[in-house]
Amino acid sequence: MGIDPGTTILGYGIIKAEGQKVTMVTMGVLRLEKIEDHHLKLEKIFVRCTELIDGFCPDELAIEAPFFGKNVQSMLKLGRAQGVAIAAALNRQMPVVEYAPRKIKQSITGNGNAAKEQVAAMLQTIFSIPDADMPHHMDATDGLAVALCHFYQSNSPLAGGKAYTGWKSFLKDNPGRVK
Repeated sequence: MGIDPGTTILGYGIIKAEGQKVTMVTMGVLRLEKIEDHHLKLEKIFVRCTELIDGFCPDELAIEAPFFGKNVQSMLKLGRAQGVAIAAALNRQMPVVEYAPRKIKQSITGNGNAAKEQVAAMLQTIFSIPDADMPHHMDATDGLAVALCHFYQSNSPLAGGKAYTGWKSFLKDNPGRVK
């Protein structure tokens, strides 16, 4: 499960991985712009994340790490939203992994400076999402991108922490990874 945290719109995406095959289960947003009380927004984030976890039973939560901006108040609010989503996962004993926005964009598009539209277009291609099913808010595709980034990072040759001296040693330990 991937989360793009926010206090106005929170994006989420859930994928299913079977070996090297990955499919999209769902993506969406939690819209919070009509709620004025910041604490009530945090409660809604916790409740919705818990509902998603209980409803879809994901194994892990991947979440976008906050980026450093100029507005300190916005950073604090974003950090709280992220913390509440993490708390929901931890409350259900789910491992949590954070990824920098640049890492997510790099994993999906090959460009760490890609625009949201480029990320969304790449996800649409990867998951064969019809135009009619593409979400209005790109926060949903951002959440999906976080989940897919985690899948890619978890399945990379170096994800297990083992370094290889070359292709021969990699192939020796991973014969099923090459077709």
